[in-house]
Amino acid sequence: MHVAILGCGYVGLELGRQLIDAGHDVVGVRRSDAGLAAIEAAGFDPTRADLTDASSLAALPDADWVVYAASAGGRGVDAARTAYVDGLRTVAETLGERTSPPDRLVYTSSTGVYGDQDGDWVDEETSPDPATDRQRILLEAERIALEETAAWGIDGTVVRFGGLYGPDRYRLDRYLEGPVTEGYLNSIHRDDAAGAVAHLLATDVARDEVVLAVDDEPVSKWRFADWLAEQCGVSPPKKWTVAEREAAAEGEVSRRVRANKRCANDRLHELGYELRYPTVRDGFRPAIETYRTN
Repeated sequence: MHVAILGCGYVGLELGRQLIDAGHDVVGVRRSDAGLAAIEAAGFDPTRADLTDASSLAALPDADWVVYAASAGGRGVDAARTAYVDGLRTVAETLGERTSPPDRLVYTSSTGVYGDQDGDWVDEETSPDPATDRQRILLEAERIALEETAAWGIDGTVVRFGGLYGPDRYRLDRYLEGPVTEGYLNSIHRDDAAGAVAHLLATDVARDEVVLAVDDEPVSKWRFADWLAEQCGVSPPKKWTVAEREAAAEGEVSRRVRANKRCANDRLHELGYELRYPTVRDGFRPAIETYRTN
């Protein structure tokens, strides 16, 4: 298949590598010189384009599968709307008008759209309850991926990632130094995030569906921090309740920090994907080994 990965960053680069290994023809799209160089270094073709500019997208070759993985990073609400909503809508309209539009589009979203669920379990049947403007923008983009793409004859799929980690994103200091705020971690290793998307495409499943991409075990942040400290041979970090963190911050902490839920991945398993790193403990082993040898 001909595949275009738009906003080809942390997950997109790994996805491109996996798809190339599986024999597909892959193009990665970024705007910056550094982004284009990273795509080339990953072993597939880079294309420069602005996802919010229809004329710029003319540089993009026809594709059977499109993965929209653009990120606004840590920038504000306006940047998030531009990256997730404006860009996705422009891509759907521009590519949909082509003589050979894509057959499928996968949009990578976030489990953040569930908001705070008081520690309860959530899955694909749980109604999202976004608590921040950014989360509401992500949900709006999901609607575009599932509904507006259909108007162009493109089947959409939304993959909601848990917290991404992996090479260059282990952030050990966050847990070893603390303080660690209570709640659950719903995580997925970068390789599994990419692997899940590649699997849904290659096996032709989950058209017009939402799929949660998280590992097998939502884990207490406190328990994980204690385990990680033990594995690294250091003392456990200080732990805070949400109330203690708010007091230390002299005010209310963000709703994102207070959001607490446990994400189920039963549907992902039903669709046939087997995790390379079933738990965050499995995924952190390389980082622990590096820490202990340095």
